Amino acid sequence: MRQGDVLTTRRLNRALLARQMLLRRRRLAASDAIEHLVGMQAQVPLAPYIGLWSRLHRFRPEELADLIESKAAVRASMMRATLHLMTTRDYLSLRPVLQSVLERSFLSGSPFARRLEGMDMDELLAAGRALLDEEPHTRVQLSRALRERWPDRDEASLAYACSYLMPLVQIPPRGVWGKSGRAAWVTGGSWLGRAFGTDRSPDAMVLRYLAAFGPASVSDVQSWSGLAAMREVLERLRPHLRTFRDEHGRELFDVLGAPLPDPVTPAPVRFLPEFDNATLGHADRSRIIPEEHRPRVVTSRDWRLVLVDGCVRASWTTKREAGRTALEVEPFERLSKTAKDDLVAEGTRLLRFVDEDARDGIVEVHG
Repeated sequence: MRQGDVLTTRRLNRALLARQMLLRRRRLAASDAIEHLVGMQAQVPLAPYIGLWSRLHRFRPEELADLIESKAAVRASMMRATLHLMTTRDYLSLRPVLQSVLERSFLSGSPFARRLEGMDMDELLAAGRALLDEEPHTRVQLSRALRERWPDRDEASLAYACSYLMPLVQIPPRGVWGKSGRAAWVTGGSWLGRAFGTDRSPDAMVLRYLAAFGPASVSDVQSWSGLAAMREVLERLRPHLRTFRDEHGRELFDVLGAPLPDPVTPAPVRFLPEFDNATLGHADRSRIIPEEHRPRVVTSRDWRLVLVDGCVRASWTTKREAGRTALEVEPFERLSKTAKDDLVAEGTRLLRFVDEDARDGIVEVHG
């Protein structure tokens, strides 16, 4: 396509699916996939396993579990100050880039800073670092330990200040397939024994975002990352980018050579985990969430969504009944028999992934 061409919403959809590895499963190592996606949302501990299963050929949960237990991958607050699964290499290099996001979220996006007004934050962070360097703490444990030193301060705010302002990681067994554990935190440096990067320029991260989510607008980049002043960054990168317009006239930026599939390219059914970044990676999410379904998606309980013909058209959940697992699909619109058959087939494969003993599991498509 030529510089400045208009990209339809459907073409943007197929570009996103191709770059998110949702048009066809890829033969990649889990670590390579996580880095291509610039991390995976991980507030729900096991969500990345479903996300990788939907993207990779013959993905096995043990592969990701091994990455986490061997410290080759970590779970930490990153983009938008939300918990993400990152490779250790990306965590060490990108966490300094995102420090301003965490600081702004603490100072203006939470009530905790107001409750600590007038406090010496350097002293608080030094105390928190000493505790978390020594051993893991849950947030409650950290709150109580810090309250001993500052009994007149709100104990939860003391702990949250450390969570926002210090580079922490949530350690296993939390986030490991087949295991469970409390959300315990340590400093990234003590856990990994390696130094963080010193370059806080967002340029490389923005280019990687465009490769995985583009073409995208300035607002899209800011919404995904939580960083400010992205217009300045994209203008600096403009000589190395190609630009388009969407159907509303907004300028879109893209890296050279990234796929822009034909809009008629078939898109298979895909089950997404809670809060998958494919659905959260843009300010304007109409390329993957149809406008008529947006209110229902926003009020959905857990954002476990299903792509049909490339767009969100259903949600899914699992439940255990009478000794067997049932996967239930709730369509947002009337679906064809072919689409329902595809949902049953892919849902059956997903059931076998999450529970190898679920040979008698069932998939129900309502409506």
